[in-house]
Amino acid sequence: MSDLRHPLMRPHLDPERLAALAPRWQVVVVDTSPSTHQALAAEARTGAAGPGTVLVAEHQTAGRGRLDRTWTTPARAALTVSLVVEPTLPDADWPWLPLLLGTSVAAGIEAAGGPRCGLKWPNDVMAPGRGAAGDDRPDLKVGGLLAERVERESGPAVAVLSLGLNVTTTPEELPVPTATSLVALGWAEPDRTTLLTEVLAAVAQRLEAWPTDGDRLRGEYAERCLTVGRHVRVERPGAVPLTGEAVEVARDGSLVVDTASGRRPVNAGDVVHVRPF
Repeated sequence: MSDLRHPLMRPHLDPERLAALAPRWQVVVVDTSPSTHQALAAEARTGAAGPGTVLVAEHQTAGRGRLDRTWTTPARAALTVSLVVEPTLPDADWPWLPLLLGTSVAAGIEAAGGPRCGLKWPNDVMAPGRGAAGDDRPDLKVGGLLAERVERESGPAVAVLSLGLNVTTTPEELPVPTATSLVALGWAEPDRTTLLTEVLAAVAQRLEAWPTDGDRLRGEYAERCLTVGRHVRVERPGAVPLTGEAVEVARDGSLVVDTASGRRPVNAGDVVHVRPF
């Protein structure tokens, strides 16, 4: 078994296999990009990149995360991917796009032979810990997600969906102690080409199914969501943090938090899972 955690042993993505296994997508693989999300959003805005375009960087140096955080990845240790989609969702359902992406990523990991992952509302792929059962081990972050509506110079708006997923990242390469990687979770030899193919297939399936099967897909997200039922602190830009129990993800994609002053829907914010008292 090769040591995929060693930087010199990490294989490149295989463009030929990607083209054969994911024919509905136009996958472009580059060695380095400051941010696949920013690059693809700029191309989508002008029409240079249309729906179905996928940009993958083997090494990302200044990726954009939520709240303008940066996401840097070691070479060939992660999947740093952005894709352009033209959803057939009503405008009111667009807030579900990052949640739909999350379920697709989690399903793609399992389809490729990886471990079961959960989701933290609204933008994180997690390896579930056991805090909810009284264990001190926290949920660990495997990847981050980002969805942005892009108004094009001509034609209808599109969405740019992005993910950064730690695949063979070593503990020494991880940015914080609360992060992990798929190989650290016990997946001995993950194949990033197969993994990306399964994720793209899962995204396509769920986007196609949404208009007629939205309720089932909402239920699929709810089954994987680690946030509901947990005591949380929601940090909101320019506002006092909310604390309370996350009780549900509403039909519009917002997180409903039961606070001391009543139930409050949250449309945006940074959620912290707090250990139960």
